[in-house]
Amino acid sequence: MARRLAAILLSDIVGYSRLMGLDEEGTIARQKKHREEIIDAKISGHGGRIVKTTGDGLLVEFPSVVDAVKCAVEVQKEMSERDADVPEDRRIQYRIGINLGDIVIDGDDILGDGVNIAARLEGLAAPGGICISGTVHDQLAGKLDITFEDSGEQTVKNVPRAVRVWRWQTDQAARSARDVDEPPALPDKPSIAVLPFANMSNDPEQEFFADGMMEDIITELSRFEELFVIARNTSYSYKNKPVDVVKTASELGVHFVLEGSVRKSGNRIRITTQLVDGQDGNHLWAERYDGGLEDVFDLQEAITGQIVASIAPEITKTETTRIERGERVLDAPNEKAMLAQETYWAALRNHDPPMLERAIAMAKEVADTNPKCALAYSTISLAYTLQSLWRWGEDPGKSASLAEEWAERYLTQFPTSYKAYMCLGASRFRLGNFVQADRDFSRAHELNPNDAFVLRYWAWCEASMGKFEDAKRHALDAIRLSPKDFFVGVSYLALAMAAFAERDIEGFEDWAEKAVQAQPYAPIRRAMIIAHAAEIGNQEMLDTHRTALMSFAPDFIESLFQGENQLFQNPEHTKLLLDGLQKAGFSYSNK
Repeated sequence: MARRLAAILLSDIVGYSRLMGLDEEGTIARQKKHREEIIDAKISGHGGRIVKTTGDGLLVEFPSVVDAVKCAVEVQKEMSERDADVPEDRRIQYRIGINLGDIVIDGDDILGDGVNIAARLEGLAAPGGICISGTVHDQLAGKLDITFEDSGEQTVKNVPRAVRVWRWQTDQAARSARDVDEPPALPDKPSIAVLPFANMSNDPEQEFFADGMMEDIITELSRFEELFVIARNTSYSYKNKPVDVVKTASELGVHFVLEGSVRKSGNRIRITTQLVDGQDGNHLWAERYDGGLEDVFDLQEAITGQIVASIAPEITKTETTRIERGERVLDAPNEKAMLAQETYWAALRNHDPPMLERAIAMAKEVADTNPKCALAYSTISLAYTLQSLWRWGEDPGKSASLAEEWAERYLTQFPTSYKAYMCLGASRFRLGNFVQADRDFSRAHELNPNDAFVLRYWAWCEASMGKFEDAKRHALDAIRLSPKDFFVGVSYLALAMAAFAERDIEGFEDWAEKAVQAQPYAPIRRAMIIAHAAEIGNQEMLDTHRTALMSFAPDFIESLFQGENQLFQNPEHTKLLLDGLQKAGFSYSNK
């Protein structure tokens, strides 16, 4: 392959995923306008060639170092002035890295260490700033009246030698940098930094596995829109450094810190993780994972999923406890939204209809004053879904429609939110729109494969549709991801429904008992046990569960006969249930 010496410029938009989450169409339109009116013209005017784009980034080749740097500085200055009146959290800012090095020509593409170093320099640049290599800086001597600050030699990933780094910022960016010398304020949502995992083995090749664990966990946590997650490049800056967790949390402006380590022995690997409260240093959660190295990437994926599914609820629970104690950790609307969510959960645990109404009212207040609070929408929609399922209120059917209405509002405000699709799926499931609900849950899982709540509801929907193998797989996946969750009972319910329809008596009794123990006040599992007990002639089992069900949902079985609660889509499976309930003494005429 041909080679040549070239100046390589790499740029990247700061916080692109966050900006897309706030306003996908607006961000794309603004970025397109910046490209058309500033960036592409500057590149062309200074003799540059755009090699390729990466959605939020550019790789550009220049024949001259001087032209590459002049282009970068002019772009950053004009961008700073252009977005000066835009709210800070919505500004489009670039990081730029420039290197002079040997490149490999591969058609229209360019490869090699020269490009790799430019990419690492870009990652080190401040928002609105530029980082150049020492080689570039040497070539600029006496040619440009631009001052760069020496940041010394830096060790960067996948580059065997240290790189001399020089920095430049606009005056505005420099002022912002001085502002962040003060510890940043805590964000208006639960926040976490995932620090580099320590490689405790003598095998340096396990370094890639340790780094991969950190990167994968950050990526997966970032799918949860209710969390604020520190970006990978910032977290990586703590690699191989002694860390004071409380100090680090203060420096990064986060509530929580996740630490971990990787240890290899022979063909076995052990990963340990711990979640620490960055405000006081208390350990909130810790876990250990062991596995073989036969397929290291499958192991890494499985462990990442378990860690992410476990710590997200722990973070939310700890935040809610602080708010209830009167400690201000979030802004007022988000605090009220979290309290509304906790009230919803308490209503579910305590089987308290008035408490559920309070949760809905609290969340509606937040949605009315802050339409960009996603947690408010999810709480309202799921609460109405629960109200419909448990036959609370004067018109349970209306509650199901309201659940769908609020889920649609949620999706309108947050079109890429996995949780909005989950809420929409749950509401449509209650309305008997099984096929569309199945699609909604599938989309939610695609957007966030590590949310056990999505998997549970999806498994329940699939069991209702008669897709039993899919239901079993997703229910067991949810249990694996979050086995101690209060909502694990929904997974057991899906497994019990599959076993009931397939006439697996032993399997049904096992899963149904676990489902009841997890959520004693949930009516569907009790109704199935009553039908099952009548079929096998177990009067003691029948009486126990009939008494319990009549105590908290006396008209639920009647709703099954009237078709208001369609447990199974397949008429044969429905008949199996209703026949058993008739043998137990229930019928359509019971009122």
